[in-house]
Amino acid sequence: MAASGKIADFVSSNEQTILPEWIDLQKKSGTLQTGRITENELASQSRDFLHLLRDGLAKGGNDASNPAYGPARQVLAEISRSRAMQGFSPSETATFVFSLKRPLFNTLSRDTTLSPAQVSELTWDVTLLLDELGLYTLEVFQKSREEVVVRQQREIAELSTPVVKLWDGILALPLIGTLDSQRTQVVMENLLQTIVDTEAEIAIIDITGVPTVDTLTAQHLLKTVAAARLMGADCIISGIRPQIAQTMVHLGVELNVVSKATLADALSIALERTGRAVTRVKTATGADRNKTPAEKGQ
Repeated sequence: MAASGKIADFVSSNEQTILPEWIDLQKKSGTLQTGRITENELASQSRDFLHLLRDGLAKGGNDASNPAYGPARQVLAEISRSRAMQGFSPSETATFVFSLKRPLFNTLSRDTTLSPAQVSELTWDVTLLLDELGLYTLEVFQKSREEVVVRQQREIAELSTPVVKLWDGILALPLIGTLDSQRTQVVMENLLQTIVDTEAEIAIIDITGVPTVDTLTAQHLLKTVAAARLMGADCIISGIRPQIAQTMVHLGVELNVVSKATLADALSIALERTGRAVTRVKTATGADRNKTPAEKGQ
């Protein structure tokens, strides 16, 4: 505590020397070159952390896990999360803490009231403390990046499973890519919600964009079909290519659901089941086009 108290007093009395040198080192490391953060933001973050570090040293000693360092750790967490969202790399984020070592050491070395042994001792204490805070910064950064990746994957999965209304009471769910458990859950949620919203009677699941259908993929499809049936909608699977049909027969996979080769064929069945039909409009001849409606009726 005595050593940390000295460091706290030292930081407080030499802030006007430490802070500019620390900010300058961060600039030289390329923090501002990315354009993701302004110089004013960098200066504000550095100043706030230096003040909180001084308070932590004065009240909590050299133990970064001490509650006195709570505000400093909170600021580091906020900086790490924001930089993770802004696309900073782990090394760029960690530099914020680790680059503070050199200004502190330089200022300690210039202090003539300290003996070489005292400078060495204080420098070691500061190094251990900043290393621990730097590792904490990296942990928060990594966790934040993982959260960003998971959210982006979820958003991509939702965008890749759109439910399209083809006709009144008829929906289409075009699938592209491989089906796994997580994506199947998203597919079912989107499909079931749309069935409820549109009161659809038939849902066409198009697997033209699915590269292969193995036993696991078939199970996921059956789960989706079963869920749709529970909501009162029949399912038709379209896009069964010859290669997929051969693979399914070889694996002994049975979908137990109406399937068609193309989406057009599936739509035709869906229209028939709902009492509709698509017919070709007869093109009128030139003479017929010149007739009045009354003449056409004669």
